Amino acid sequence: MKLKESLEKKKFVVTSEVQGAVDESPEQLVKNLELVRGRVDGVTVPEVEIEGVVGDSIKTCEILNKNRFEAIYQTTTRDKNRIQLQKDLLQAHESGVENLLVFTEDYRITGDSLQEMMFFHVDAGKLESVLQHMREGRTVDGGELRKSADFVVGSGVESGWGKNVPDLEMKEMEAMAKIGAGYFLSTPVFDVDRFEKFLKQVNTFGIPVIAEVMILRTAGMASFLNRHIKSGMVPEWLIKKLAKAIDKEKASIEIFADTVKGLKDLCQGVHIITIGGEEKLRLYLDAAKLK
Repeated sequence: MKLKESLEKKKFVVTSEVQGAVDESPEQLVKNLELVRGRVDGVTVPEVEIEGVVGDSIKTCEILNKNRFEAIYQTTTRDKNRIQLQKDLLQAHESGVENLLVFTEDYRITGDSLQEMMFFHVDAGKLESVLQHMREGRTVDGGELRKSADFVVGSGVESGWGKNVPDLEMKEMEAMAKIGAGYFLSTPVFDVDRFEKFLKQVNTFGIPVIAEVMILRTAGMASFLNRHIKSGMVPEWLIKKLAKAIDKEKASIEIFADTVKGLKDLCQGVHIITIGGEEKLRLYLDAAKLK
């Protein structure tokens, strides 16, 4: 079943991701996912650059589709003009990609408080212009395409707010809703109660929300996220549970399963970040009773 159909039928969808091939072949990345074929509704391939080497994310998407996975091409809007964005989306479409996930490359700071004024920004106007032209079979500079092109569009949103959701974030979501976003993808959820408060505060415009769930394998990984990504991102009690656990993998799987259990009644799916652990993803899916 296509991702679009799963969303429309209000299924609890499960997506994951792999890195665009840099130091290994796309075929090897696909092989790592073979054990979960049929258990995930989509696999996201982010654009990635490591020490100046750019991963071939579109080629990876193409190979995923050929191997019966639903590929999702993740791209950015911040550092691309309309011509470059159109070029990448056309290449993705010609490679058989039907799903698009848009982010900026990093957090955009818009105020004095890093804790309260940091959110994903998508240039909705630029994206809308390119997508509308492609739907009509035209290029942004007035040329004609061989055929029209369209995507199921997902948009990243910052879900780690506390008491209030900033007006700017609401405007971002409203803008993406107007251009036809098929779903919103949250930032990583480690505290289900906090995520529930976010959903109650925010207007999702009737658009499905998929919660990102990151597999934490060690306390060191969790502490790294708090130090280098966002302070307080991972609750202290989770870090202590992983640190004290004799069987780290068992504790990791329990944390994941409990998080997913809490999310099933709140949103329409989970996006699983494995951080290189694709070969063990099936164990986490089993524990959480996913597919």
